[in-house]
Amino acid sequence: MLISFFEEFPTAENLAKLKSVSWPTKIYVAAESVEEFRNVTASIGHKHILEAIYWPILKKKEGYWISPFSEQSALQHLFEQLEHKKIPVMLDLELPTTRNPWLYVTQLFHFRKDKKLIDSFVHNYTGETYLCEYSARKKWLQLLGLHYSDKKCKVMKMLYNSVHHLDLDALREELNLGIKEHGSKYVVGYGTIAIGVGGNEPMLSPQQLETDLWIAQEAGVKEVVLFRLGGLNNKYIKVLEKFS
Repeated sequence: MLISFFEEFPTAENLAKLKSVSWPTKIYVAAESVEEFRNVTASIGHKHILEAIYWPILKKKEGYWISPFSEQSALQHLFEQLEHKKIPVMLDLELPTTRNPWLYVTQLFHFRKDKKLIDSFVHNYTGETYLCEYSARKKWLQLLGLHYSDKKCKVMKMLYNSVHHLDLDALREELNLGIKEHGSKYVVGYGTIAIGVGGNEPMLSPQQLETDLWIAQEAGVKEVVLFRLGGLNNKYIKVLEKFS
């Protein structure tokens, strides 16, 4: 099972945690532009990095995450940057509620057009695409423009047990359904082991992380991505080495 990492804040200090990783891994790097992503990843140079994936984020006022409620001009600019490129990309499909709820008003008129804009990118982008989404009913995600179907894309479910407190049966059911629907293109997000942009995310204990990883391995999950690299310490590493 491949164990990878998100890094929402790719500072030198956070990226230095890669020195503790002794297994083949991937890293999902948040950046506001393709140029920023390339500059950050050019300095990584770690022998165990199989791939660096561009995790585009918008400015807070633009919605930060990707959704039909994000500022339309920001979405257009993002997709224009990626036109004719084959950089692996992860779209973090989340609502702007905690970043800029005013967008629900200002962007409502553009909702349908923005939904089509995202859908068009998902279907036409020639690079590897990951769609990171909530664990919720598909029909609601589709209605809100937070789920897009394309067989070439990998689907990543955020199953942060420190936040959602899933019991073992619920987690098994979620993973089994994901494997059944997406097979090897099903990717799971676990965590959190460090705070994110919200600033108040609860931490996942090493014991719970080990339990969650055993369940993922039993279900046949091919890749687990841990949020986030900057929180890596010796206790987590000891757990991760059992599965990598």
